[in-house]
Amino acid sequence: MLDLKFIREYGDVVKAGIAKKKFHCDWDTFIAIDNERRSLITQSEAIKSQQNSASEAIKSLDKKSHEFQLKTAELRVLSEEAKTLDSQLEIIEKKWQALYLSIPNIPHESVPVGKGADDNQTVATWGDVEKISPFAVPHYDIPWFNRLIDFPRGVKVTGAGFPFYVGDGARVVRALITFFLNEAKVNGYTELMAPVMVNAESATVTGQLPDKEGQMYHDAANDFYMIPTAEVPVTNFFRDEIFEASALPIYCCGYTPCFRREAGSWGKDVRGLNRLHQFDKVELVKWTHPDKSFEELEKLRHDAEMLLQKLNLPYRVLSICTGDIGFPHSKQYDLEVWAGGQKRWLEVSSCSNFTDFQARRAGIKFREKTGKSTFVHTLNGSGLAIPRVLAAILENNLQKDGTVLLPEVLQEFVGKEKIGFPD
Repeated sequence: MLDLKFIREYGDVVKAGIAKKKFHCDWDTFIAIDNERRSLITQSEAIKSQQNSASEAIKSLDKKSHEFQLKTAELRVLSEEAKTLDSQLEIIEKKWQALYLSIPNIPHESVPVGKGADDNQTVATWGDVEKISPFAVPHYDIPWFNRLIDFPRGVKVTGAGFPFYVGDGARVVRALITFFLNEAKVNGYTELMAPVMVNAESATVTGQLPDKEGQMYHDAANDFYMIPTAEVPVTNFFRDEIFEASALPIYCCGYTPCFRREAGSWGKDVRGLNRLHQFDKVELVKWTHPDKSFEELEKLRHDAEMLLQKLNLPYRVLSICTGDIGFPHSKQYDLEVWAGGQKRWLEVSSCSNFTDFQARRAGIKFREKTGKSTFVHTLNGSGLAIPRVLAAILENNLQKDGTVLLPEVLQEFVGKEKIGFPD
């Protein structure tokens, strides 16, 4: 969430920043209710102060005296007034909290202004899309694809979007996870094995709630949510904790399966591995000093890019515009890999700086030399999402004989150079 003091002092700046994003926020209602809430709090504190004064005064009075009777009557009146104010404040507090949580983070000044995905800006490219295999076809059209990744049996066991990875398919997925985690370790990230279910408070911290309820699988009995990304549990790892400034930056990574309902998805975007309800991903998360967070964002992006370079997969980097950027995001880069068979770009990573937006919800701070505690900045990025990376590997490296040549960095983990079934 945004700093409440900043909202009150620089309302025009906040309102202008919100207007650039795609999220609805009833700003005028929030300001009105915030003013009403502050007035009620002031009145409540004044009444309680009078109660305390009357309580102190009554201690020295004779219980049979007229003054004692007057003070007792005064306390009864003050008590009723306090109860009425507390009741009003409880009602207004719920409205205020809901509206406060609906205010998105404001975009950083370096974020390109735009209305939607068409206004995102390409800021970097790597690799030559013309130098991929001349035999490339969409991965779902490879004749033996369902022997490697079995969708029909996944539908039978669970439903659409929950495939089985079979034999070499499973081994390549495991190889990618191992490769990504090993590279993260080299880059200074501490590995975490995180829960795949979180409570509502954890999902609220990272901005999934209230925003993406419709995209998450929910266990109503326990009010737990299946995680859409490891960002949620890993970011909450340090919830309500205070670091020493010397401990920053802190890097952690985690592999988890991820679960997304992807309601409303259809067409070519969901064929094969393009969009699944359950998929595997390695996530990179940082807690940094506010003065260093945008510098750390560039390092985070570099860490994700190097994975694609080592896999020899052409990619581009998009700076996401104000109208397409996420709810808690201040700045966001998307990495898209080239899938030569489909002849299209597939997003495999989103690297983002949330400034102190998540940290305020989570209560994650650091202690400065002066002793003052300040909220950290949080960042995260996919390092990387498995299915679309695998799709690009299958398409870009398809050989004349129908097999797929694996990237060299994966061969030692899989134990072979090629996978598939020759024609």
